Amino acid sequence: MKLTKFTDPLPIPPVLKPKWKSKDYTYYEVCMREAKQSLHRDLPKTTIWGYEGIYPGPTIEVKKGEKVFVKWANDLPAKHLFPIDHTVHGAEKEKPDVRTVVHLHGGRTEPASDGYPDAWFTKDYKIKGPFFQNQIYQYFNQQSARALWYHDHAIGVTRLNIYAGLAGFYLIRDDKERSLNLPSGPYEIPLLLQDRSFHVDGSLLYPEQPEKNDSGIFPSIISSFFGDSILVNGKVWPYLEVEPRKYRFRLLNGANSRFFGLSLDSRQLFYQIGTDSGFLERPIGVKRLLLAPAERVDVIVDFTNLEGKMVTLKNDAPTHFPIGDPVDPETTGVVMQFRVNKTLSTIDTAVIPPHLDPIGRLAEQNAWKNRFLELSEEKDQYGRPLLLLDKKKWDDPVTENPIVGSTEVWNFVNTNGDDHPIHVHLVQFQIIDRRPFDVEYFKTTKQIKYTGPTVSADLSELGWKDTVRCPPGQITRIIIPFFPFIGQYVWHCHMLEHEDYEMMRPYIVRPRY
Repeated sequence: MKLTKFTDPLPIPPVLKPKWKSKDYTYYEVCMREAKQSLHRDLPKTTIWGYEGIYPGPTIEVKKGEKVFVKWANDLPAKHLFPIDHTVHGAEKEKPDVRTVVHLHGGRTEPASDGYPDAWFTKDYKIKGPFFQNQIYQYFNQQSARALWYHDHAIGVTRLNIYAGLAGFYLIRDDKERSLNLPSGPYEIPLLLQDRSFHVDGSLLYPEQPEKNDSGIFPSIISSFFGDSILVNGKVWPYLEVEPRKYRFRLLNGANSRFFGLSLDSRQLFYQIGTDSGFLERPIGVKRLLLAPAERVDVIVDFTNLEGKMVTLKNDAPTHFPIGDPVDPETTGVVMQFRVNKTLSTIDTAVIPPHLDPIGRLAEQNAWKNRFLELSEEKDQYGRPLLLLDKKKWDDPVTENPIVGSTEVWNFVNTNGDDHPIHVHLVQFQIIDRRPFDVEYFKTTKQIKYTGPTVSADLSELGWKDTVRCPPGQITRIIIPFFPFIGQYVWHCHMLEHEDYEMMRPYIVRPRY
């Protein structure tokens, strides 16, 4: 189905109002509901699942140090929007099809409020397992200003629940951010980038099996999902009317598997000021931004002197990054349009600060442990691709058990052809470098033979991160301080089809004594 681009204005998710606020804490209630929503002018209304019944969910804004409680409630129907492959671990037939649990991605959160994949609950609040019994989650928000996001994390159906619409922004504010005089208010806009496909009746299309499927399983999990339409904040190819001034955009790749390589057809720069987990030390001007699933960037775009112009945000990341087909320049190569047609309402006094926030680099020699963790592709019993972390499945014994207060170096040894975005819950980390190695030699001997020099992290990655791209044929090294909580968390690939089918592992932060 061919949809006309730039027919709908960009929606801005509303900011959620608390149910209660005092000097001690703030309390929210968020309910997951099914609803009908217009995703494009020429489509019938689409059935979605949304936090508070909207897609994307409302933005939650908090202050650094503000203690927040959120009651997450499931009021979804008993039947799922999409077919479920019950051969996937965690999605067995005896489990209810519709179950949810919420993860605050990038948050430093106690285990009971982290959204552990097995801690799902249903509409009737039937919880799996003896642990993680909280329905009201607590967030301490002790981090600096940054853009987090909340989304579903139920084991075996995460890809389907997020595809249905269960995602939203969570912004932390602090005094440092306010002092920088960045574009704010109506000139600071969150942009959630995703891809979707549609049936002619406007309903969401999610494949029931891979294109090549000899497994005999139906419906069957697919290894990656790529839609033929790009959505921003839940609209297909929207436009945004802007003034000739500076705007701050909080970009989030919320796609199941698609990478975005973003540029402006005006050939102007993005001034990147932040990464997943806060500000860079200083802004950098870049013409292209590469965003893997779950990565965020904080950028300023200056539309000054562009009155009357139309600026298109484009995408050039191959479909199935980095080894897939080029994007279609008429569809998946286009993201949205900016129309510089609004009158300047006030003098633009916002700035692009020359300095942002000092970042102390962590020293490798202080790391207590150096782990090598393989990212590999195997085959399951039906002959389907099975992506694994260190050749282990979800229910295998825990092997990563850092001590609270310690620092470790994790080496992601990618022997697979995909670029895997690896996310580690609880922590933020720094990227050290990447280095190519002989994959076949490693597979045969389990020994590492480097084939080239180390490559430093990109300038755009030199801030704190919670998700890292791990290119194929390379060893990606990150350094992680583990604090402040002890307990069980997870690390996983954030390509949702991968994490749903075993590319996810628990890890335990142990007490020091």
